[in-house]
Amino acid sequence: MNPPANTLPQLDNQLCFSLYSTTLAMNKFYRQRLRALSITYPQYLVLMVLWQEDALTVTAIGERLFLDSATLTPLLKRMEAQQLISRQRSLSDERQVIITLTVEGSALHRKAITLSDTVSQAIECSMSEANSLNQQLITLRTALLKNA
Repeated sequence: MNPPANTLPQLDNQLCFSLYSTTLAMNKFYRQRLRALSITYPQYLVLMVLWQEDALTVTAIGERLFLDSATLTPLLKRMEAQQLISRQRSLSDERQVIITLTVEGSALHRKAITLSDTVSQAIECSMSEANSLNQQLITLRTALLKNA
């Protein structure tokens, strides 16, 4: 026997679905704007990490983006083919690959700098509200990772 329909969880009342569908919408929003820069959203995230701190290992980038090396390596190879980054084995540890920005990768920073403002305008909330939401999401992510 099936439970009554009114006792079943409703999709729109599920936090997981709200996060999932918002992520899809955010990716679509960025995809449209990043097309002009000829990069994908995951590539943009890698570039953001490197714009903050250049010359990082694949492992360090993966930890920052919550990606494993099996996912990150093909992405980095495509970025190297686009001449956005260079990959070089560490002289002190051959197992480590160091990722650095190229001139082209650095130059994209100037073109991409307005994306944050574009997002702020699109989500129609104040910077204070956006920062508060971001902190709540970070707290949620931390709790989920701790309990995973």
